[in-house]
Amino acid sequence: MLESLKRRGLMYVMSSPSGAGKTTITRALLEHNPDVIISISATTRPRRAGEVHGQDYYFVSPDEFRDMVDRGEMLEHAKVFDNYYGTPREPVERALSSGQDVIFDIDWQGTQQLSEIAREDLVTVFILPPSRTDLEKRLRHRSRDTLETENQIRARMAKAADEMSHYSEYDYVLINNNVEEAISQAQLILNAERIKRHRKVGLSDFVRGLKEGL
Repeated sequence: MLESLKRRGLMYVMSSPSGAGKTTITRALLEHNPDVIISISATTRPRRAGEVHGQDYYFVSPDEFRDMVDRGEMLEHAKVFDNYYGTPREPVERALSSGQDVIFDIDWQGTQQLSEIAREDLVTVFILPPSRTDLEKRLRHRSRDTLETENQIRARMAKAADEMSHYSEYDYVLINNNVEEAISQAQLILNAERIKRHRKVGLSDFVRGLKEGL
């Protein structure tokens, strides 16, 4: 009887301003949960050194991106720093149906779009830095590797203020003061959301079978 009871996967959205630790937390969840995959976005931004098409992003031209949107092949899409990003629909729907959970690394605009079309599948988490000073320090440290200019760092700080104003639209908020604690909290959220009643496919038939055996 248990064989008929399945679980539908969930969309686990992680949003934060740049430098708040979202990537580190996401990588930890992927490492600790073999049945979790990350959604690979399509983007019009140029490929950076070491990035692999189909693994880091699907790199497409602006015309290709617009065609995908027009054909309804995107779950969500947004413009970020003069480039377009979007989530291809088909691989996500295939994963959810097979019981896999999908992590999304998207901003508040994409999260709003997903909320409109797939709210029952969605779990949203916003990650905040412990302070503005800490966020700026992380961005400046990271800029040593990305070779970002002072103007680019200031633009990210300005964008962070706008992004953080949307925290109240999310189901959960994590303050990343200690990364190990933040990872633990993100895992607890995932564990709890997985066992919610509405994600149990075939639950009504399972309970009916239990009652008939009494």
